[in-house]
Amino acid sequence: MNNGILSQEEIDALLRGQGQSEPAELTPELTDIEEDTLGEVGNICMGTSATTLSTLLGKKVRITTPRIRYTSPNKLCSEYPMPFLVVEVEYREGLKGTNLLVIKNDDASIIADLMMGGEGKIGELNELGLSAVSEAMNQMMGSATTSMSSMFGQKIDINPPKLSMVDFGSDEAQVMLESEYENLIQISFKMEIEGLLDSEIMQLIPVPYAKEMVEALMKNMETSGPPVIEHSAPEPIRASETHGSEIGME
Repeated sequence: MNNGILSQEEIDALLRGQGQSEPAELTPELTDIEEDTLGEVGNICMGTSATTLSTLLGKKVRITTPRIRYTSPNKLCSEYPMPFLVVEVEYREGLKGTNLLVIKNDDASIIADLMMGGEGKIGELNELGLSAVSEAMNQMMGSATTSMSSMFGQKIDINPPKLSMVDFGSDEAQVMLESEYENLIQISFKMEIEGLLDSEIMQLIPVPYAKEMVEALMKNMETSGPPVIEHSAPEPIRASETHGSEIGME
């Protein structure tokens, strides 16, 4: 840049979203112990959710192998330019803030078809299908919240999850992820549905809410001891142990 005037090359780079480096907030803000604790919360909650979903679908469901890293709306939309079902979970008691559960559109359609008595085929998510997925998400998040209440030693409750279809390849995702979702922790889980699906789902948590959650849990552990884990869970992979975008949502 000369005399404050952008060259054509710099203008083109800005238009491609490459003119600025990632903001400083994307550097790790949680310690290794805090990241491990957050991963363990996800392990336990998703394990409970998988059990609930197995009952609803009549199929064995496994949700395992959490990967934790820091990201931003720009990164997400660049790495995953495809349609997703986004489930917004807002706490109303015990914890503050919101987080998002992000499921590939095709995966959600398989869940919807199974919920409606089908064989788990991929199809368009119509109003009836969305209603079926909404019921599954309600029950999954409800069971996860019950597990969190036990972990945190206090009552934790959420508002009914809100579902929306969002194309991460369009501007609508940027609009949805603005404001509090500017600086995110992305926890990705491997999700398998017996004989039908081998994919991944993502949980997106704004960094400030993640820190508050970890602090609340660690405070409870200081007074009550570690939570009892009734299932074996894999060691969460921290952001410092990943290299770029290692999770492939095919």
